[in-house]
Amino acid sequence: MDLISLVVTFLITFVFGLLLYFKRSFTYWKRKGVPYIEPRFPFGTIENPATRKDYIGIRIKKQYEELKSKGHKHGGLYFFARPSYLPIDPEYIKNIMSKDFQYFVDRGTYYNEKADPLSAHLFNIEGQKWRNLRAKLTPTFTSGKMKTMFNTIVAYSDQLIQAMSDFSEKRKPVDIKDILGCFTTDIIGSCAFGLDCNSFKDPDSEFKKYGKMIFSSVTLRQALRNIIAFANPNLGRFLGITIINPKASKFFMNVVKETVKYRETTNFTRKDFMQILIDLKNNVKAGDAEENGNHDNKSFTIEEIAAQAFVFFLAGYETSSTTMAFCLYELAMNPEIQNRLREEINKTFENHSGTITYEGVMEMKYLSQVVDETLRKYPPASLIPRVFVEDYQIPNTDITIDKGTRVFIPALALHHDPEYYPDPDVFDPERFNDENKKSIHPFTYIPFGEGPRICIGLRFGLMQAKVGLAFLLKHFRFSVNKKTSVPLKMDPFTFILSAKDGIWLDVENN
Repeated sequence: MDLISLVVTFLITFVFGLLLYFKRSFTYWKRKGVPYIEPRFPFGTIENPATRKDYIGIRIKKQYEELKSKGHKHGGLYFFARPSYLPIDPEYIKNIMSKDFQYFVDRGTYYNEKADPLSAHLFNIEGQKWRNLRAKLTPTFTSGKMKTMFNTIVAYSDQLIQAMSDFSEKRKPVDIKDILGCFTTDIIGSCAFGLDCNSFKDPDSEFKKYGKMIFSSVTLRQALRNIIAFANPNLGRFLGITIINPKASKFFMNVVKETVKYRETTNFTRKDFMQILIDLKNNVKAGDAEENGNHDNKSFTIEEIAAQAFVFFLAGYETSSTTMAFCLYELAMNPEIQNRLREEINKTFENHSGTITYEGVMEMKYLSQVVDETLRKYPPASLIPRVFVEDYQIPNTDITIDKGTRVFIPALALHHDPEYYPDPDVFDPERFNDENKKSIHPFTYIPFGEGPRICIGLRFGLMQAKVGLAFLLKHFRFSVNKKTSVPLKMDPFTFILSAKDGIWLDVENN
């Protein structure tokens, strides 16, 4: 047999085997007796990633609605050939995120400690490594620690006001997400890395540049890598796939190395997240591995420090700026809500000698309602991933789901379900007043996740957003500029929920 015949035979065998594999995989939910969305070769129940029209959270929301309309409490999806479980009933979600958490400890997301060290952070890592690291980092976000970082947030709020004043004076529309990105970049750069990023004054700030690079729509080549890594993390690790932009990864790694080296050689200390990581590292070196619970009883490496600082930057930079941007858009669309909130903010400033304090932020109930409603309508992570770490029998059924099956918890769909939130497209902060909040099922409102893997930095993120909004609304009024698409269209190619064409607002002084 000549070479050409061998190649042809191999290709035919490979394609035939692949088709059989998909055909078998696509019967998984039918064999399990779980209702499912009919898959299509080769993408399963997702859209073609290269040409998709819907943001993935919106796609899953439509599938959630289709399954729920038929009376189902759960359903089956396919990410290419890989089965993915979709819980619909809030009690099922409660079981996954809290009650039966031991079966769903891991997210099943991709990380690679060797090829892509910044990906091995608290959000991604699994099992005992996650438990140990979570326990060590939890004290970072106590009320006491929040108060030490509060003054940093206030200091950068002054710069935010100065920057916004330029747009007001020149009567220029502002790309609100962009300017809020400067605000959150500078805060996280200071709190996580101890650096002054100077994003407002330097439009080419490296922190801002590389932060945007991470979250911008990816190239087709990188999209293919991400698909492989997400569809099969073990294959991704075998292939040495990187999901974090190499240039951004190099930048953040160098920043951490230089910061740690400087602080350790000069004995310089600062009350920030980076110092906490350095202290953990040095405590372990001093022989406290068992006490600190460090995984594998090894010292905190520079790569581990960098990964945790990196995820703090990711969470604080993108989710807070996006939430604030959506919030200001809704306030611009609803001036009566904006005015009521401004009254509360002005009163709080007056009660605290014309300034804002940590206690003052905690007192503003209507501000909390407005932010909560923003997070309901626009949850930054529309899907919360989990994976079955053991075979699991769905309670009160004879259905057992196999270990390794992925779970998609549909936050966006739950937040827009009219059963739980009537008129879900209406922005109504009264959903979260003291009386109405009591009737909300806790597992139908999950902007930060829930259970043991709830977002560790949610208090910091909320504080950052509330302080920024309070300063902005005290000084300015916002309205929607004609450059903004109304209703907003979501970018189909991002993981974090984002407006496709930006949010442009007109701003004027109070």
